[in-house]
Amino acid sequence: MISMGSFQEARDGISFQVSLIWRQMKEPVMVPLLRVAVFLCLGMSLMMLVERVYMGIVICFVKLFGRRPEKRYKWEPIKDDVEFGNSSYPMVLVQVPMYNEREVYQLSIGAACGLSWPSDRIIIQILDDSTDPTIKELVQMECSRWASKGVNIKYEVRDNRNGYKAGALKEGMKRSYVKQCDYVAIFDADFQPEPDFLWRTVPFLVNNPELGLVQARWKFVNADECLMTRMQEMSLDYHFTVEQEVGSSTYAFFGFNGTAGVWRISALNEAGGWKDRTTVEDMDLAVRASLKGWKFLYLANLKVKNELPSTLKAYRYQQHRWSCGPANLFKKMAMEIMRNKKVSLWKKIYVIYSFFFVRKVVAHINTFVFYCIVLPATVVVPEVTVPKWGAVYIPSIITLLNAVGTPRSLHLLVFWILFENTMSLHRTKATIIGLLEASRVNEWIVTEKLGDALKSKGGVKAPKKIRFRIGDRIHMLELLVGFYLFFCGCYDIIFGKNRFYIFLYIQSIAFFIMAFGYVGTFVPNS
Repeated sequence: MISMGSFQEARDGISFQVSLIWRQMKEPVMVPLLRVAVFLCLGMSLMMLVERVYMGIVICFVKLFGRRPEKRYKWEPIKDDVEFGNSSYPMVLVQVPMYNEREVYQLSIGAACGLSWPSDRIIIQILDDSTDPTIKELVQMECSRWASKGVNIKYEVRDNRNGYKAGALKEGMKRSYVKQCDYVAIFDADFQPEPDFLWRTVPFLVNNPELGLVQARWKFVNADECLMTRMQEMSLDYHFTVEQEVGSSTYAFFGFNGTAGVWRISALNEAGGWKDRTTVEDMDLAVRASLKGWKFLYLANLKVKNELPSTLKAYRYQQHRWSCGPANLFKKMAMEIMRNKKVSLWKKIYVIYSFFFVRKVVAHINTFVFYCIVLPATVVVPEVTVPKWGAVYIPSIITLLNAVGTPRSLHLLVFWILFENTMSLHRTKATIIGLLEASRVNEWIVTEKLGDALKSKGGVKAPKKIRFRIGDRIHMLELLVGFYLFFCGCYDIIFGKNRFYIFLYIQSIAFFIMAFGYVGTFVPNS
């Protein structure tokens, strides 16, 4: 039998060997590498800061000087023509792509059919890619029910799902009756436009021939369902309040959100139509149309109800698509944008540097690498220091500027920081997959809808229950990062200066929660 003394000696020997190897590697290898990492991360942080401050200045200018859409573009209501009747109105196609949408198909079809427009000048096109025959039958019956009421509604199916959403929209545009249409409005299956949506958007396109797209804002019907949906609301509100508004006001360009927008069909066709080469077919189309010289308009005061993902699994799939797709599109189109002759140099710089590089690549990578890897590493390698302006001031300013979009959630700022830092690993992984075109680069999983919009209908709120879900599998990367942060926290207490251990412990817990997919639907006070 091995004595306790022998075991102790063996353990001490191993500890000594590990300590010796660490000391030999620390000075010649770890310190220089960490200093380079700090330098690069500080550079990326400055990029993000300049971008946020610039957008903050522009949005203040827009608000203070009242650069409303009606002042920048001509808008006149479409008037009745006694001689020609309804033929004076443009023909509008409304496309609603869906896939196994059992919970929301009635709501989305009803909202599309409820749009106010001359009945002989609108076509509702339901593009059903459902693989469940029961759901397919239900959707077809719902379309037949509206058709019996006199609505011009077309139920379209195909025998494959090639290209996913982009493929369905492209196939829909090939129908013979689409040739008579001037504009196409697109709504995802969980979106509920108000009846006056077309009256508020189409006149901009009719009176301004240079406009190719009018985009509305999203309004989230289930933002108060749980803490996770509140965190999503904070991030997306900044996107719509600041990023979309700045792009529309300065360069007449922004990324089409894929839904709640109206395209001029001639602009869509000139840009090459829908392509399925990435998972962000909407952004792809927007960039190509912009390179053809078309301008875009964002209407912040026109809101369309929709549903946020309320499960961690659905949210992770969505974020993979939203992070991987833009990075992959950036790789495919960077040279094409630079060689383009139709747009100005400043617009090229804005699209390549600001829109793509800083927001879609740098923001994800820096958030994870700097705050979850490099800063904690300086606890273990105290020879490398991060200046206070980089570790405290810049992230504080960026966070506060982001919070402007959702002032009602300011008291949840700490939770938002932890949530975003934790999700940054998933987004960074997806961004790298997109840049390298690795496996899962074209993975498309439809975001699950739970019918929360239905529960809120009529102002009746569904009772909120505290639920917990354990993910289908353990996310190993999140688990490893959690252990890494926990180790750094312990090291800070034992050998360090007790500077960051509380933050490191809390952030490690957030990573453990994410690793096990263990999400409690805690409902914060408004």
